[in-house]
Amino acid sequence: MALTQSGSARDGWSSRTAFILAAIGSAVGLGNLVRFPAEAGANGGGAFVLFYIGCVILIGLPVLLSETLIGRHGQAAAPESYRRMAEQSGASTAWEGVASLGVLSAFLILSFYCVLGGWVLYYIGTFFFDIFNTGISGGAFAGVSVEEVEGIFPAMISNGLVTSILTAVFLGITMLFVARGVSGGIEKVAVYLMPAFFALLVGITIYGMFGGAMSQTVEYLFTFEPEKLTGPVMLAAVGQAFFSLSLGVAGMVTYGAYVGRNVNLGVTSGIIATADTSVALLAGLCIFPIVFAAGLAPNGGLGLMFQTLPHAFQEIPGGSLIGFAFFIMVGFAALTSSVALLEVPTAWVIDRFRFTRVVSVIMVAFGATILGVLSALSTGVMSGFHPLGFLPLFEGMGVLDTLDTFTGKLTMPIGALLTSIFVGWIANKRLIDSENGLGGALHLFWRFLVCWLCPIALTAILIVGIFPSLTE
Repeated sequence: MALTQSGSARDGWSSRTAFILAAIGSAVGLGNLVRFPAEAGANGGGAFVLFYIGCVILIGLPVLLSETLIGRHGQAAAPESYRRMAEQSGASTAWEGVASLGVLSAFLILSFYCVLGGWVLYYIGTFFFDIFNTGISGGAFAGVSVEEVEGIFPAMISNGLVTSILTAVFLGITMLFVARGVSGGIEKVAVYLMPAFFALLVGITIYGMFGGAMSQTVEYLFTFEPEKLTGPVMLAAVGQAFFSLSLGVAGMVTYGAYVGRNVNLGVTSGIIATADTSVALLAGLCIFPIVFAAGLAPNGGLGLMFQTLPHAFQEIPGGSLIGFAFFIMVGFAALTSSVALLEVPTAWVIDRFRFTRVVSVIMVAFGATILGVLSALSTGVMSGFHPLGFLPLFEGMGVLDTLDTFTGKLTMPIGALLTSIFVGWIANKRLIDSENGLGGALHLFWRFLVCWLCPIALTAILIVGIFPSLTE
C-alpha cells in the first residue's frame, strides 16, 4: 500500500503493472475506437497519423507525466495534491483550482459517457440474441433490411425509458468496482479487462486481415500525402492526441496518488502513451477492413460504430459473433474509462468530507445519474431543450452535446494548459525533478516541452475550440 505524506495507510496499486494497466484503461475509450479512425481517414491519412504520433510524444506525453507526478507527490485527491505541491513550492494554494476544474470535468463527462456505455450494452444484447436467431455462420440480422439495421440506433436513442435504464445499469456496474477500492475493485477491472480487451482487438484485427479489405484500409489510413497536412489537419491531430490520453480531467493525478515511490513515472508514462496510441492505430485496422469488405463508406463519429458497423456485420460471414465480440470489446474499454472518471470525484469527496468510500461513490453516482438521464433524454423527448443555446458555442445543442462540448472544448484544454504552466513555471524544480524519473538531456527536453510547446499547443486547441471558424 502507498503511504500518505503523514504516514497513514492509503490504498494503492499492488504493482507497477496494475498501475500501468489501470492508466491505459483510463485513457483507452470510445475516442480511440471511433474518433481516431474517422479523424485519420478524413484528415489526410498517413500525414495525419504521423503528425498525431508526433503530437502524442511532444504534447500528450509531457502533460501525462506532469499530471501523474503531481498525484504521486501529493498522495491525495487531485485538488489536495496540487495544494501540497503549491505550498511546498511557495506558490499560491489557489492552484488547487486547476484540479478542481478537472474533478468537475470528470464528473460531467462521466454523466454522459455512461449514456454511451448504455448504448454499447444495448448492442451487446442485440448481437447476443441475434446469434440465436441467425447462428454464427452467416451474416448478422438475416432477413432484416439494411434500412432496419441502420434504424436500430435512431430508434434506440429516441426511446428515453430504455436509454435511461441502460445509463443507470452501466453506471451501476461502474459503481460496483469503484466502491471496492483501488486494489480491490479498480485494479481488478484493469488487470482482467484490459488483457481481454487487447485480445479481442487483436483477434478482430487478424480476422480483418484474412476476411476483410486490409490493403484498402492500409491505403486509406497510411498513404502519406504531405500536401494534405494543412493547418486544420495539424490542429485536429493535436486535439486527438490530447483527448486520446484523457488529459485535463485529473484522472492521472488521481491514479498517480496511488503509485509507490519505487515506480519510475517517466518510463511508465511512456508505456501508457505507447499503448494508447497503439490501440488507436489498431482500431483503424480492426474497423475499416470490415467496413470496406462490406462495400460501405466509412462514416465518421458515432454513426461509424452504431450504424455503419452493424450493417457491415450483416454482410460478412460470422457477422453476429464478430459483432458480439466487437461490442464486448468496446464495452470493456468504456467500463475501464468510466471507472477512472468515477474515481476522480469519489476520491475528492473522500478527502474533502471524510465520508466512507461507499457513501462517496453513491453520492457522486446519484448526481451523475441525474445528469445522465437528462443526457439520455436529450436525444429523444428532450431534444428541443437547449440549456446553453443562447451562447453561440452551444447553439442548438441538447444536454448531452452541451456537456460534451463544454468539457471537450473548454474545461479539459484549460485544465491541461494550466497544468503545464504550473509544472513548467510555478512548481519547485527540485520537487519536479525528484518525481519525474528523467535525467540528463531527456529531462531538459521534457522541461522545454512542458514550459513552451505544450502551453502554445494547448492554447491553440482552446482558441480553435471556441472559435472554429478560424480554421476555415
